[in-house]
Amino acid sequence: MTTKPLVEISDLKIEGLRGREWTPIIKGESLALEPGKVLGLVGESGAGKSTLGLAAMGYVRPGCRIAGGRISFDGTDITNAPEPVLRALWGKRIAYVAQSAAASFNPAHRILRQHCEAPRDRGTDKTLDPRQDAVDLYTRMRLPDPEHIGFRFPHQVSGGQLQRMMTAMAMACRPDLIIFDEPTTALDVTTQIEVLESIRRIVREFGTSAIYITHDLAVVAQMADAIKVMRHGETVEEGPVRQMLHDPQQDYTKSLWSVRALRADAPPAFAEGAKPAIELRDASASYGPVRVLEDINFSVAPGRTMAIVGESGSGKSTLARVVCGLLPPDTGEVRVKGAVLAPDYRARSTEGLRSVQLIYQMADTALNPRKTVGELIGRPASLYLGLRGAALRQRVRELMEMVQLDPDGLMAARPSDLSGGQKQRVGIARALAADPSVIICDEVTSALDQIVAVEVLKLLAEIQRDLGVTYLFITHDFEVVEAIAHDVTVMQNGRIVAQGPKAKVLNAPHHPYVAELLSAVPQRDKNWLSRVSKARRANAKDQER
Repeated sequence: MTTKPLVEISDLKIEGLRGREWTPIIKGESLALEPGKVLGLVGESGAGKSTLGLAAMGYVRPGCRIAGGRISFDGTDITNAPEPVLRALWGKRIAYVAQSAAASFNPAHRILRQHCEAPRDRGTDKTLDPRQDAVDLYTRMRLPDPEHIGFRFPHQVSGGQLQRMMTAMAMACRPDLIIFDEPTTALDVTTQIEVLESIRRIVREFGTSAIYITHDLAVVAQMADAIKVMRHGETVEEGPVRQMLHDPQQDYTKSLWSVRALRADAPPAFAEGAKPAIELRDASASYGPVRVLEDINFSVAPGRTMAIVGESGSGKSTLARVVCGLLPPDTGEVRVKGAVLAPDYRARSTEGLRSVQLIYQMADTALNPRKTVGELIGRPASLYLGLRGAALRQRVRELMEMVQLDPDGLMAARPSDLSGGQKQRVGIARALAADPSVIICDEVTSALDQIVAVEVLKLLAEIQRDLGVTYLFITHDFEVVEAIAHDVTVMQNGRIVAQGPKAKVLNAPHHPYVAELLSAVPQRDKNWLSRVSKARRANAKDQER
């Protein structure tokens, strides 16, 4: 006896408007998802996985159209269904969990109020009290203080907690299908475990079907029953999870794993004993009455990379804010090449501002959408170096070529015209335009697929070898640490718990917290999540005793 598919897509073709021409995005894709099953969609940026996942709910992005094929949900054709029909399904029978929970919640309203909107308006079970059901879902998602956490605003909870609360909100109407679109991409490894475990548990408890979109095979293997690997809008390979992990047939699928090996070699270390390019001395900082950094000390020699590692809330990004002068420290000082920088960026000289530049995690939000690539890259060169006219245009061309962007084709482009990898390259070029001594890289590969991330890491390593620039590389990804770092600083609760050359910090014996972080790195094993979650619960019980 066969189960009737909940979602069935047949020979689907989707096109996107580029200029005045329609370009294929999805090229005749088909899938069938049975009730209670989870399908993983895997592929690099631009593979079409998010477009296909959204199509399963009858949605295509603005500027796109369905050019052929059929989409069926629970036996009903929704290929070109009118908006009222689709809106009757969305939120009620089909839910969507986005990559960035912080960008998806309304910052002006408390989380519980937002959670209760859908079940009050669209819920089928009117006997359920939406507020009490929210507490029950928060409990199932193992959120702290489930009775009261919903009364906080989005900015008052951590990224991992907010991601779990978004999943709880998606479950509020007990949908038949949830689309998870990269829900753990930007999370640190330990928080990722909590979110993955919560998602898997709640999907199984309610028998919900799901499409899990990601670029990480190791992550999707913990969630899915089957995996479909996509590239350029087409299926490369598909099959059960164990087959895709241990016996992939196509070279491209194998390359998704070989990326990890490719990222293992760090660039050669520079000479020891050089005068520090940047130093933090006895730095402590607070947000209001809450101390968030305590006695931070480190120094990085010119041309070297210091990786700042730790889970969400450990103080990594706060440290970057102190270095940049965005958060003046309570005590201590920041030195660049021996010169003390003013605590507040507004009091820093032009030279002090120029010497430290930042590459942001989310290139989408870091680049002004109204400016061209040439304007974005040229602004720092004009501001800090005084370049104008032909000299400025020539410098922008040089920087674009340095980061492997085509000046002729992309100088006049805007961020919306670029891929994720291209946007991040623009961010790198913009930081280099000021000719800084130190560049802070804040999770610059966390939102990129593995193949594009490798290209960005290689590019950063080449720039360092050519220019001798110093990096502070904030990350939660130990593969990135292995690839690019010379030295490692591990932070926990605003303090440094381990520090030194990479080999010393990462090789056994480890500090207990470092060992915990390393054990949380996803493995090529379908049982990895169950095994590590069990170990974490056992450790928690031991600590309670």
